[in-house]
Amino acid sequence: MAKRKNSVLGIQPLSRDMAALVLRVSSGGLMMMQHGYPKLMKLSGNGPIKFGDPLGIGEFNSLLLAIFSEFLCSALLILGLFTRLALIPLIITMLVILFVVHAGDPIGDIELAVMYAVIFVALLFSGPGKWSVDALIKK
Repeated sequence: MAKRKNSVLGIQPLSRDMAALVLRVSSGGLMMMQHGYPKLMKLSGNGPIKFGDPLGIGEFNSLLLAIFSEFLCSALLILGLFTRLALIPLIITMLVILFVVHAGDPIGDIELAVMYAVIFVALLFSGPGKWSVDALIKK
C-alpha cells in the first residue's frame, strides 16, 4: 500500500504556507496602506472630521473602528499575530461596506470589498501558515 502524503486536495503543506503568507502580506498590506493609513491621517488633520456613520454610532466612533480594523488588524494580519482574531474585525468591516454602505450598488462598485472579504474568510479558515508569529508562538 502506498504511503499517503500529508496534503489536502493534493496541495502540499509548503504550498499552503506560501499561499497563506502571500495572501496575508498582500491583502493586509494593501488594506493598511490604501485604506487604514489615510483614515489614520484624518485624526491628525486640522478641522472637523468628516466620515460616514453607517452604524449610527457617530462619525468619530465609526472612524476609530475603521482605523482599528483597517490599520491595526491589517498590521497584525501581515505579521501573522493573533491572525484569526484580527480577521474578525476585517471581515465585519467588509460586510458593513457591502451590506450597509454600498447596499444595492452594482457589482462593479463593490467588487473590491467582495475580494477582500473572500480573502479574509479564506485566511480565517486556513490560518496564518507556518511563516507567522502565531506559528512561532505555538512552538
